[in-house]
Amino acid sequence: MSKPTVRKQTEYVPLTRAQFRERFFARFYDPAFEALQPELDKVCEVAWDGYIKYRKSPRKQPAGPGYADPGMALPIEWLSVRAAIEAAEKRQKDTAAPARILIVNGSTRSEHSCPGEISKTRRLAQHAQKSIEALPGYEVDFLDISSLADEPWKVIHPCKACVSTSQPLCHWPCSCYPNHAMGQTNDWMEEIYPRWVAAHGVFILCPVHWYQAPASLKLMIDRLVCADGGNPDLTTTRGKDPALAKELELKGWDYPKHLAGRAFAVVAHGDTAGPENLRRMLADWLTDIGMVQAGPQAALDTWIGWYKPYATSHEDLDADPDVFVQVENAALSLANMVHQLRTGSYHAPDAGLHSPREK
Repeated sequence: MSKPTVRKQTEYVPLTRAQFRERFFARFYDPAFEALQPELDKVCEVAWDGYIKYRKSPRKQPAGPGYADPGMALPIEWLSVRAAIEAAEKRQKDTAAPARILIVNGSTRSEHSCPGEISKTRRLAQHAQKSIEALPGYEVDFLDISSLADEPWKVIHPCKACVSTSQPLCHWPCSCYPNHAMGQTNDWMEEIYPRWVAAHGVFILCPVHWYQAPASLKLMIDRLVCADGGNPDLTTTRGKDPALAKELELKGWDYPKHLAGRAFAVVAHGDTAGPENLRRMLADWLTDIGMVQAGPQAALDTWIGWYKPYATSHEDLDADPDVFVQVENAALSLANMVHQLRTGSYHAPDAGLHSPREK
């Protein structure tokens, strides 16, 4: 095909200095900051300069060996995450290391912020954690999405869908953040990527929010798109050059699956509607990125307090011990699948088959 174009529509219009100042000082609404107004004015001017000159990655160093252009300066923060991923991959492949299960509490509810009460999902996730930690040779990494609600300046920034421009433009790990020019920092994904890589199995538990996964969990899911075909070499696209990325993809891209071969389990629960569809969507996503479902009991959708008052939902969970048994069964199924994968006793029925549709 002919060389694809990079589609544009409008010129970027930056904020005015006044608009920028208004947004900057919104963080310092507390009257306690009034005594620091002169200092904050100076900080605001530096931040404005970084924004208007677009200093996205102000600290860089040469990429080094292993990159197409070792001399190209890359963001130090991205190189640090890349090194953490490589270390996690090495540990994950170490047969002498304990089997690691990443348990994801996919509810944003926190007792330390509004709503002021623990989530039912967290209780189920803790039960799964207890079940797995009771097994010899297993350890649990508990990834608690609710910390986004009760820790200051902790965020997962949204996916910018670079992959829809071209797969090689979507870097592994994501290089869209941090963006210091835009104030888009403290991106939790820098820590989350290595935790997924280090895991032999992943167990996601979450509630239904309007027929979907909670927004905070979905942010993580979207940002894991780079694990499915992402480009591990920033220098091949000179950072974020969309034209170069399109050329690179059309030359032939192998769509590497960076999390393939890990096991998974999912639990979705609701109180009126939606858990079946959510369970299916989560399982489909994890299967698409090359992970392996740990049997039929490892994908559960269930009800807690069906059409009963929200105020008594924890009591409804207490009254249904079977749910805890089902969660434990999913956890044990996941542990068994991890054991089979690590020992080589599991043989995928489609091993050696090449898909004609890799994307």
